[in-house]
Amino acid sequence: MELRPYQSDCAHAVERGWGEFSRQLLVLPTGGGKTIVFAHLARWEADRGGKTLVLAHREELILQAADKIHAATGLRAEIERAADRAGPGAAVVVASIQSMIRRLDRWPSEHFSLVVADEAHHAISDSWRTVLDHFGGAHVLGVTATPDRGDKRNLGTFFENVAYEVSLFELIRQGYLSPIACKAIPVRIDLGAVRKVAGDYSEADLGEAVEPYLREIARAIRDHASFRRALVFLPLIRTSRAFCDICRAEGLAAEHVDGTMAERRTVLDGFARGDFDVLCNAMLLTEGFDDPGIDCVVILRPTQSRALYSQMVGRGTRVAPGKDNLLLLDFLWLHEKHNLIRPAHLVAASEEIAAEMTARLAAGGGDEEKDLEELSRETTADREEKLRAELEAHARRKGRMIDAVEFCLSLHDVALAEYEPTMGWHEKRPSRGQLAMLSAAGFDTDSIRDRGHASAIIDCLVTRRRQGMATPKQIRYLRALGHPAPESATFEEASGFLGARWGRRAA
Repeated sequence: MELRPYQSDCAHAVERGWGEFSRQLLVLPTGGGKTIVFAHLARWEADRGGKTLVLAHREELILQAADKIHAATGLRAEIERAADRAGPGAAVVVASIQSMIRRLDRWPSEHFSLVVADEAHHAISDSWRTVLDHFGGAHVLGVTATPDRGDKRNLGTFFENVAYEVSLFELIRQGYLSPIACKAIPVRIDLGAVRKVAGDYSEADLGEAVEPYLREIARAIRDHASFRRALVFLPLIRTSRAFCDICRAEGLAAEHVDGTMAERRTVLDGFARGDFDVLCNAMLLTEGFDDPGIDCVVILRPTQSRALYSQMVGRGTRVAPGKDNLLLLDFLWLHEKHNLIRPAHLVAASEEIAAEMTARLAAGGGDEEKDLEELSRETTADREEKLRAELEAHARRKGRMIDAVEFCLSLHDVALAEYEPTMGWHEKRPSRGQLAMLSAAGFDTDSIRDRGHASAIIDCLVTRRRQGMATPKQIRYLRALGHPAPESATFEEASGFLGARWGRRAA
């Protein structure tokens, strides 16, 4: 199985990163093929005589990972969980974290050269750290869906580097994932009495909070998602069964599935064939379930976990023939004391942008579907203008030196303009080499916040140079002289434009 271009870039970036870091993160949106990437890394490790351990926390993920590793590389992964025992000669072992904790005495600490933490947000928990610390001499690769800065900061307590990251929108633009549309539904669900348990909402409390609104929600699905194949997530099996019955009463063809049902495979196959339109489940299908034809996701299990929210939405992000987009129905959850994850958090670079996107979506009142990328672009553009105004009002200028925020805004990169450190090494002072390189490029080095900030800007400069794009100095002069698109001009175009104005070549 050949890697997609971005997957190949990703795998090679991880390989390069091992020269400096022993614990790295790989950030790919759900549906981006993370298993295929680490399967190839395991293949390369085996070619060097090394062995790989893949850690997962659910049975479905263990079996799925083993199957995909074999399909992608030809390597036969052996399984370590329950009654299964992997042999010491296996090039790849896929294991449940629970089994590995109990069986560490079977595996010498130096046995594996690479350990993959599938769903890396689990890796900072005490149980996972027990296993990861046991294999302390191995390289550790954590794989996660796109996190925000807060998530990265938490993961940065263990991981040292983000080796590669690709955005949800980038994979949508390349045609690998489905466009996402959002529709705000004016069903006001009160979460005021919902407690928190183990860092997220109590499922029992959520069931009670959601149940009074189930008929109104079923009618909303009927009215706003007709002729779509909808996957609905609910907090409890009882709630899911009740919602399924209500959907049928409202004229929707619906079925329920849960982990206690012997016939769950039959139900899932029927949904894939299109035998019914609405599939209700109580958090069974958050991971390891792939049905590309799903084109509507309804989340009636609100969460504070971006990872969990991304997994639920990710059940509908795959592309399929005849599928135009994925529709997310977003209800008006009333909450004062909770930080609720909403569709905007899938893509927003900061909490401020997410809040503004959510407000704009709610202003639509359910009358229109809003493309998530368009919503993000509009909101980010407004944020960019606010940052630019703040820069003009407050930024200290040093002659003709380039301010880092000014440069980022010139590229319309608000996330980099609002950079915050996430990994531990980010917060160190910029190195002399970094400062020398940025100074030579024309930057005011006082505007460089720390080593991570310097690294991110240098990466941007190197990428632009490799692509033959205009330099930061050229961009600044092009804008001052009225060029129509300074940030997208090539080096040669900029040189020609500026040379014509000044009668000399401009670098």
